[in-house]
Amino acid sequence: MSDWFLAAVAAWGVPALALGTFLSCLAVPLPSSVMMMAAGAFAASGDLGLASAALAALAGAVLGDQLGYALGRVGFGRAEGWLRRSASRASVLDRARTEVQRHGMLTVFLSRWLVSALGPYVNLIAGGAGLRWRAFTAAAVAGEAVWVTIYLGLGWAAGGQLAAVASLMGNASGLVASGAVTLGLGWLLWRRRVQA
Repeated sequence: MSDWFLAAVAAWGVPALALGTFLSCLAVPLPSSVMMMAAGAFAASGDLGLASAALAALAGAVLGDQLGYALGRVGFGRAEGWLRRSASRASVLDRARTEVQRHGMLTVFLSRWLVSALGPYVNLIAGGAGLRWRAFTAAAVAGEAVWVTIYLGLGWAAGGQLAAVASLMGNASGLVASGAVTLGLGWLLWRRRVQA
């Protein structure tokens, strides 16, 4: 399915990019960041307009965020029950809830681009927790703008070296995730030692 979406960017351009970012903001596992890098590379070669790609990616992401927020407002309780059926989704949901309660709009902003795996869950929780829509929207749009700029910019800069940049980004995100897990486990061990 991921390969199909990458091919769709080449074949259909802007609409495929908008659909990809929209679905990724609803927790559909798509390579939306790689799709944006591909669009940036196509823009660098003149096959796609950079401004139209940026607007499409941003519009798709913002619409996905808004739908997630609205679903949280309307039926978070039912959605939460479904999400908790999977242990991995339940742990991500718990982490997202903790971060929204602690940091509010900063979490919304950072979950758009820095820890984007939390983004769809933060949308639901922000809606379910009753965070103000205007503040949510401002933080979400700002964060999505950073996300789109980074990945389209990487694709633009990489041009013909898209496969190498995608591999590098995959390795870098794996390193960051591993570091976060290591720090979290170290903190838990230290905390247990202090309590003992």
